[in-house]
Amino acid sequence: MHIAVYLPLLLPLLAARGAVPLARRLPPRLATWLLTGAAVALAACSTVALALLAATAAVRIPVLATIERYSLAVVARDDPASVWVALAAALLLAAGGLALARVAIRRAQALLATHRHTRLLPGEEQLVVLPDPSPEAYAAPGRPGRIVVSTAMLDALSPAEQDALIAHEISHLTHGHHLFLATAHLAAALNPLLRPVSRAVGYTIERWADEDAAQDAGDRPVVARAVGHAALASAPAPRAPRPALGLGIAPALPRDAGDVPRRVAALLIAPARAQRVLLVAAIALVLVAALATLEAQQDFEALLELARRAVPGSPVA
Repeated sequence: MHIAVYLPLLLPLLAARGAVPLARRLPPRLATWLLTGAAVALAACSTVALALLAATAAVRIPVLATIERYSLAVVARDDPASVWVALAAALLLAAGGLALARVAIRRAQALLATHRHTRLLPGEEQLVVLPDPSPEAYAAPGRPGRIVVSTAMLDALSPAEQDALIAHEISHLTHGHHLFLATAHLAAALNPLLRPVSRAVGYTIERWADEDAAQDAGDRPVVARAVGHAALASAPAPRAPRPALGLGIAPALPRDAGDVPRRVAALLIAPARAQRVLLVAAIALVLVAALATLEAQQDFEALLELARRAVPGSPVA
């Protein structure tokens, strides 16, 4: 446990460094699943590691030792963490739990608001065209999900580009991309070191939708032009209000604008193929974190068992 318990806390740093290369070099569908799964697994492992470290402070409480009948001397001798490290872990654990609860509540509120928004949209068709001078296009998940496009956005695109834009938004709804994004955000709330992974998922779901649109259109340059023209049209104009979970073909935030040239460039070349080295490295990182967490848990249980054996009359003595 002396080393194993700290590995799950450090490995998210490697995941953060590798998230962007993985997002750009793997097929976007695969990258989305891999990054989201890795974020969840690493967040869970780091949380368990913090809980184990915090528990090493709890087992030093004399009253608990008396009730559970184990030796404080053995715990103090073999404990892998100092009291201060254990207390810091407890604080980080509490902060992560509060952040997770806050993000979960916000996401739930956004989901409800989006469902209300989709019910208020005119008509019953999946595609809704709104007369609006602000260029806008987004997919609003709900029951049913709706695709909202403003007349200003349609005017900025050619007919072929309009079809590509709609295919992009249909992909968001069909594959539930907002769920991947929400899951990655929750993992990053639990462990802030995973925020780069969460941002990478935001990029890969857009690339996933781009590739689906390219497959539907059968013309990758057309989709590339649609992405570029939509971004250029929406960048200087004031954006119309959109639901919190709406996903659009154009970047929603200025900091995402740098992803647009990369998306356009990716559409102008052949689709990416899975690279075994990246896949193996990502899977190995998660496996190491999981195995280290398991070993740390087993070592903690062994410490308690050893401490109980040192007390005459204890259940395992």
